[in-house]
Amino acid sequence: MYITTLLCKPGQHALTPALTQSLLGAWGGRSLTWLAAMEAVEFEILTLPKNLWEVWGDMQALGIDLILQAGEGRRKKMLLADMDSTMIEQECIDELAAEAGVGPKVADITARAMNGELNFEQALRERVELLKGLPIGTIQQVYQNRITFMPGGEVLMATMRAHKAYAALVSGGFTNFTHPVAERLGFDEHRANSLLQADGVLTGEVGLPILGREAKVTALQDISADQGLSVRDVLAVGDGANDLGMLQLAGTGVALHAKPIVQEQVSVRVNHGDLTALLYLQGYAQSEFVTPPNVSIAP
Repeated sequence: MYITTLLCKPGQHALTPALTQSLLGAWGGRSLTWLAAMEAVEFEILTLPKNLWEVWGDMQALGIDLILQAGEGRRKKMLLADMDSTMIEQECIDELAAEAGVGPKVADITARAMNGELNFEQALRERVELLKGLPIGTIQQVYQNRITFMPGGEVLMATMRAHKAYAALVSGGFTNFTHPVAERLGFDEHRANSLLQADGVLTGEVGLPILGREAKVTALQDISADQGLSVRDVLAVGDGANDLGMLQLAGTGVALHAKPIVQEQVSVRVNHGDLTALLYLQGYAQSEFVTPPNVSIAP
């Protein structure tokens, strides 16, 4: 048995009963359940449809994400999340580079590395070298003034934590950012790279070993084992080429507004929804969402 989930950007109300019933009938679906009115719905099917990706393309054109997954075990016990362009809306190194006056050059390298065109470790060294001499105080200023959180992240975290899920933030970025982001959102732990410093400025070097694609896979394996869980119990989310390993190994790997190379290799793709889509994929209804103080859900 498989679960078909349809969802859209919160507040967009792109899902109509007519559209949903049409797909339900075409695919021989059953047990239709609305998770959020005109925003998220799911139903069961017994066999994978041959025209899945054709229909997926049609739904994308309507602003709707379509996901198929096995019904058994889809509610996960652990969240493993990338940070940059996943839990936050920026790439931290690009924001630091803008302050250092090398923004366009670093942003170009970042984009190519995230799309798998460059070796991640080499690209990280090259970008960090361009930050040499940047005052340490600039990092805190960037966090306070430039970093914004991805919509839905606080609700995702609060809801999964309320259901006893473990949460780890694993980033190819820097601990200077993962620490406050993890603390703000309620992650149990975080792993990232270290920016080396001396005499109040960055040295232009990154601490070793560099946390890249393989290190994220190792983190998934090690953290899940420490929690007494299987990798099948893990929901992983990311957007860049360095996330591919963990997305492909996890029980459910979600490509969130991801680069083309990631979407080509990951079948669970969220291009329109926000981070609450990860709750709908697990079968949570909006009425089950845990909303932290000062956070609202789009009507």
